[in-house]
Amino acid sequence: MSYQIELRHIKYFLAVAEELHFRKAAEKLFISQPGLSTQIKHLEEELGVILFERNNRNVSLTNAGLYLKEELSLQLKELSNTFTNAKLLHQGKKGKLRIGYVGSAMQDVIPNLLLIFEKNHPDILFDLKELDNQKQIDDLLSFSIDVGFVRLERVPRTLEIKTILKEFFCLVLPENHAINKENFKSLAQFKDEQFILFDSKYSTSYYEKVMQIFDDYGFTPIVSHNTIHSDSIYKLVENNFGISIVPKSLAQKRGYKIKFIELDMISQKTTLSVIWNKKNGNLILNDFLKLI
Repeated sequence: MSYQIELRHIKYFLAVAEELHFRKAAEKLFISQPGLSTQIKHLEEELGVILFERNNRNVSLTNAGLYLKEELSLQLKELSNTFTNAKLLHQGKKGKLRIGYVGSAMQDVIPNLLLIFEKNHPDILFDLKELDNQKQIDDLLSFSIDVGFVRLERVPRTLEIKTILKEFFCLVLPENHAINKENFKSLAQFKDEQFILFDSKYSTSYYEKVMQIFDDYGFTPIVSHNTIHSDSIYKLVENNFGISIVPKSLAQKRGYKIKFIELDMISQKTTLSVIWNKKNGNLILNDFLKLI
C-alpha cells in the first residue's frame, strides 16, 4: 500500500456509505458525481478491496465496506473531538467534558460533582445534555458524549458502569389527597387508584423494578399515563389524573401542589449509575472518574 489515502477520501466513502446513492452523496459533498465515482474507485484500488456493489439501480456495501463504515465513523468522530480539544487549548481552555444525564441526576448529584471538579479544573468546558438511558448508551458508543448518568444496571460490554447512588422510591400524591404520612400503611391502599409512571422506554430495568413493588403488594397498577419527564408527572398528579412513584432524588415540590411519602419500608431501591466508554481517550474523563 502506498498510503495515498487522504481524509477527503474517507469523507467521500462515508457519504456514499450513508446515502447508498452516488448522485445524492455528490450533491451532499458539493462535487460532481463522476468525480466522486473516480475517487471511490481510487480508494478501492488503494485498499485492494471492493467497498460497494453497484448495478444500474442499487448501491450496497460489501462486508468490507460495512466494516469500514462502522470503524471509520467512530474514528472520524474521535478525530473531530481531538480537533475540538485543540481549539479549546488555543482559547485557553484545557479541554471539554460532554455529559449526558437523566433528569433526576441534575437535582443534586451532577451540580455537586461539577462544583468540586471545577475547583481543581477551572479551565474545563462542560457540555451537558438531558438524554434518556438508551440515547446515552448510543452516544457513548459513538463517542458523542464522554460520560453518562443513567438508571440502568446492565450496559454493553464495551461500556463501564459504576453505581454511585442507591435511594428509596417515593409516592407522589395530590396535595389534598386523603392519605398522608400519618395514615399511610401500605401501597395496597392505592390498588384502585390510577398511576402515572415513567415509560418503560425511559429504562426497562427501572420500569421492571417499579412493577416488582406492585407485585409484592399483590396488585397490578391501573396505568393512566406514561411519560419520561418528572415535570409532566407532577403536573398530572397536581390535576388529579393519578398518583405516581418516583426516585427520592426527584421528591421536590418545585411549585406543584403535590406531596411525597417515602417508601422506606420496601426492599426495592433505585440506582443511579455513571457509565463511560472504555475506549474513550479524553484525559479529562479520567480525572472526572477519579473524583467519582
